[in-house]
Amino acid sequence: MPNDKNRTVWSSDHGDQRKAGPTRFIRSLPPQQQTIYLHRESKGRGGKTVTLVKGLVLSDDDLKSLAKQLKQVCGTGGTFKDGIIEIQGEHREKIAEFLKQLGYKVKIAGG
Repeated sequence: MPNDKNRTVWSSDHGDQRKAGPTRFIRSLPPQQQTIYLHRESKGRGGKTVTLVKGLVLSDDDLKSLAKQLKQVCGTGGTFKDGIIEIQGEHREKIAEFLKQLGYKVKIAGG
């Protein structure tokens, strides 16, 4: 029978890294070098429409700031996750105009 008291245990200063989610260490590109795609989606949302802003190459802080600005422009709620901004409702035209003013190239995708 093995002695459990003498078994080797590995540890690190940062704890168990397997439980930590993926981290995003991305440098933000200037708006003139980015093409943003605006999608409309309602699948899996109980029939409610959301506008998705995809193709952003921004750090988490810049992404959070842009999401806040877009929510204020549209006067609605939203969130960001995995590099995609979700704005509640159909606001592709408003968002496109705002992003063009900031210097982004914008393409509206879908119907």
